[in-house]
Amino acid sequence: MDEVILVPYDPSWPERFSQEAALLRSVLPAALPTRIEHFGSTAVAGLQAKPIIDILLGVTSVDEARENAVPILETLGYSYWSADPRRDRLFLVKGLPPNGPRSHHLHIVEPGSADWERLLFRDYLRANPDEAQRYAALKHEWADLYFGDREAYTDAKTEYVRYVTELARGP
Repeated sequence: MDEVILVPYDPSWPERFSQEAALLRSVLPAALPTRIEHFGSTAVAGLQAKPIIDILLGVTSVDEARENAVPILETLGYSYWSADPRRDRLFLVKGLPPNGPRSHHLHIVEPGSADWERLLFRDYLRANPDEAQRYAALKHEWADLYFGDREAYTDAKTEYVRYVTELARGP
């Protein structure tokens, strides 16, 4: 069972991201990472979240990253989802059982990827605490409803994330 457990905001999350970003920069080929961003709920101060640091890693080529970065990342404890139906990105998880609880989700994408829009959502919540609190309340409802089903929980958030991303784009 992949349970959805939300915890209060942990002020160490930004530092945990910074440490992991520095580690990634130090082990990956220098020309590969173009940008590293912290996103998701752990990137919004005060917001309850699953205690997993979401990292968006920009690369010039997903195919090159698949070939050259994945083997390096696996030595750091990341597990690569090779069966991901989306071939325009790489998704890796650090801390899958039996190696402990999930600690990081690494999303590797190219510069033109729609995944970069996730930063619009993050930035909107950072700038609008009332909306962040509304999101927190909704997340608790969805976590209660889909406690044992992480995928259903994620799917439940989709429409709200789309709505806030549109707000962030502006008129």
